[in-house]
Amino acid sequence: MSPRSPDLRSRLPLHLPIGMVAVIVVVGMVRVLTQHWRQGALLIGGALLVAAVFRAVIPDDRIGLLAVRGRSVDVLCYSVLAALMIVVAMLISKPTLV
Repeated sequence: MSPRSPDLRSRLPLHLPIGMVAVIVVVGMVRVLTQHWRQGALLIGGALLVAAVFRAVIPDDRIGLLAVRGRSVDVLCYSVLAALMIVVAMLISKPTLV
C-alpha cells in the first residue's frame, strides 16, 4: 500500500452511520412487506430518530451521506419526520378478526 491510499479502517467509519440507518430501514420494510405495518412503521421512524441523533453528535467530516443541509436543519427534519412516522405507526389500527 502506498502512503497516500487510505486503508479500510479509515474509510469504514464514514459509511457506518448511513449503513446502520439503512439496515434499520430495511428491517422495517421487511416487517411492512410481511403484513406487520405497525412494527415496520415504528422501525422506520426509529431509523429516522437514529439518523437525527447521529447527525447531532457526529462531526461533519465523518457523517457521510446523512448530511444534507446544515446540522440544525438536518436534525430538525430527521426529528420531525421521525415523530410523524412514529405517530402514524401508533395510529395504525390493530387488525380485527371477523
